[in-house]
Amino acid sequence: MYKDIIMNYELPMHILELPSFFPPHGGLFCLEQAKALKAFGHEVRIVSVVELGVSLDRKFYLTAPLREERKGLEGVEVFCYYMRAVPKAVRINVNQWVRLCQKAVDRYVRRFGKPDVLHAHCCKSAGLAAREIAGRLGIPFFISEHLSSGLFERDFGKGWQKHVWLKEKMRQAYEAAACVMPVSRELVDDLAPFFGKSYRYHPVSNIVDTDFFYFRERSQSPYFRFCCLAIADIHGKGYDVLAEAIKALPQRGQLPVGSGAIGELATEGREGAFELHIAGQGTDLRPMQELFAHTPNVHLRGHLDKQSVRELLWQSDALVLPSRSEAQPLVVLEALATGIPVVSTECVPASLRVPDACLIAPIGDASMLAERMQEVMHIAPSRAFSDAVRQMASPAVIARQLSDLFLSSM
Repeated sequence: MYKDIIMNYELPMHILELPSFFPPHGGLFCLEQAKALKAFGHEVRIVSVVELGVSLDRKFYLTAPLREERKGLEGVEVFCYYMRAVPKAVRINVNQWVRLCQKAVDRYVRRFGKPDVLHAHCCKSAGLAAREIAGRLGIPFFISEHLSSGLFERDFGKGWQKHVWLKEKMRQAYEAAACVMPVSRELVDDLAPFFGKSYRYHPVSNIVDTDFFYFRERSQSPYFRFCCLAIADIHGKGYDVLAEAIKALPQRGQLPVGSGAIGELATEGREGAFELHIAGQGTDLRPMQELFAHTPNVHLRGHLDKQSVRELLWQSDALVLPSRSEAQPLVVLEALATGIPVVSTECVPASLRVPDACLIAPIGDASMLAERMQEVMHIAPSRAFSDAVRQMASPAVIARQLSDLFLSSM
């Protein structure tokens, strides 16, 4: 449990978390907030409905529990239900998800009583269910929105032409919520063509586990080490742009001299003045191997667990994230929390751009990305970057923000 939260909230609440996604399909942002709220003194549990796909989940689609699975995750009680989706039947699957969630919450209420607040993560499924459930129970519901327009259009097509009914249901859920909490202010504008802005909203960041991702001094090395942490979505994450940008970086000799410069490169046994370590699901597979072929200073690491991600950040001098679209790239905050500067693109929300630590290039511009990567070689890791993240997105800070918003509806 988070050690920097004191259980002293003035009015403890009974909060039920409803994630649209949960393991094995992500959703750990919900668990992090549940942990923080519980440590803050609230009664918090999670009811999770996980949609399983025939092709994506294969064996688990057939073997997943048919009944409720009750378990504890990092101190939070979770009630899991697994839904077998019908291939290419969006309306059927959405309605089935909502019905199963309603039944699960009914069962929950018989056990623990009516919660004071429903907190849905993403409107896509949980927000729709929360609207129906909250209406029957006579309690407020809140929606934390994590998904960008690009992710919605990936699932439902350009303009949602075949799923206008779903877009309308989501707009109605937004407007009925006590508050929508996008992970950044920019996400409101990003989603406005779909859902408008006729709803109450208050941006709330995802949590960074600042007890885990913390500043550590780096030992100097004869080369500058970049890391990039993102799944192998070559276009969406901008890996094609990164592959072009690294061709312009210094290959031998001396790095730029500045406050954070490494100094003169010992060329013997080295392929260049920098290394780039890329990690994330699928980053060690053939498409990425082909993209970064003939670049011996690029290392493709594949999927890393949480501990290995932290270790890579501690071994790095800067993070580079050349994405074309992001709602809130949590890896930017995690990197800053360990003390290293970041090079990214204009898709990074302004609220994440810690002064003197974040260098921004236009989206899709390899030349400018290379310039920013060269500039960041002048910036030394700093405890100040880590402190800024703690003040912005630590468990204690986010638990307080959520608690105040929830309390305002009671």
